[in-house]
Amino acid sequence: MTQFYDARGNVYGVVSPTQVREHGVDLPASAAQAAQLRESWAAAAVQAFCSWAPGEAPPDAKGHRSDGLLVGPFQDAPPFDLLIVNTDGTLAERSGNGLTIFSQALREQGLMPVDGDCLLLVHHDKPAGRSPLQTSVRVAEFEEVQGFWLDLGQPLFGPQAVGAQEVERVIFNQRDVSRVAGLHGLNPAWGHSQFVSMGNPHCVTLVDNPEALPSNSQMREPALSRSLTRIAYAAPGGGGVPCLAGVNLQWAWREGDRRIVARVFERGEGPTASSGTSASAVASAAWRVGWVKAGAVSVVMPGGTAPILLTEAGGELVRVSLFGTARLL
Repeated sequence: MTQFYDARGNVYGVVSPTQVREHGVDLPASAAQAAQLRESWAAAAVQAFCSWAPGEAPPDAKGHRSDGLLVGPFQDAPPFDLLIVNTDGTLAERSGNGLTIFSQALREQGLMPVDGDCLLLVHHDKPAGRSPLQTSVRVAEFEEVQGFWLDLGQPLFGPQAVGAQEVERVIFNQRDVSRVAGLHGLNPAWGHSQFVSMGNPHCVTLVDNPEALPSNSQMREPALSRSLTRIAYAAPGGGGVPCLAGVNLQWAWREGDRRIVARVFERGEGPTASSGTSASAVASAAWRVGWVKAGAVSVVMPGGTAPILLTEAGGELVRVSLFGTARLL
């Protein structure tokens, strides 16, 4: 039976490699092999584990019962290999909420170290990114809540960090940012975007007022959904512009000195209640344009608030950490 977990409204199924094979899916022996041969098994795994049973889907439900599938661990002791499968059958390089959920599953299985760091190694097939992508996780307490701190490393900024092309350089809050023609054409308020790599690609569009933030219901409307999919998804699902490999889209509004409100349209998934790496990219972009200083930042999404810790050294943002919790559904 597939176990589904919720992290700030983001839902993933967690299955072992053995479970995948028991469902008749030809999953290769190692995570590295599975990533390279993704087209031979990933769509079948999503169909087997993420589809609604007949008559099971509630009204207005998404096309799948989860935002993705976590396959792993491939070992009995850390470091742990895993695969993050989007519901369109592609692989993600990293997911903050997904890794929080995977950490909770490991803890319930007695595999997560109570003290010290645990390395999670995400394998993927994106040619431009490093695979496996490493994330260090530590069991911790934050504001009297037991959960996990994820060390997401140092963010990279600008079009070159995410392989973006055909974007215009513009100024926002006296900082260099980008104008993505596809987004600006949809809404003139969406003319200032900061590209951020958190190991996976993000395009954070900075807006001046909360009315410019699209709601998840608006992003599910057919016309806007098709337009955003063309921008966010790689071909053949989307247009691969501005990023050939696709890009996660966010919209951000500065509500206070350390509080940013955000919306998310994920590559390979669409509008989501929350996203850990998206929240981290939003906080990083807010630092980059001078909205926030290093230290604690709260990113507010429809599914919940993500606590982010930004570490600065020598005028550079050198580390982004994300706190999260997950619960079994």
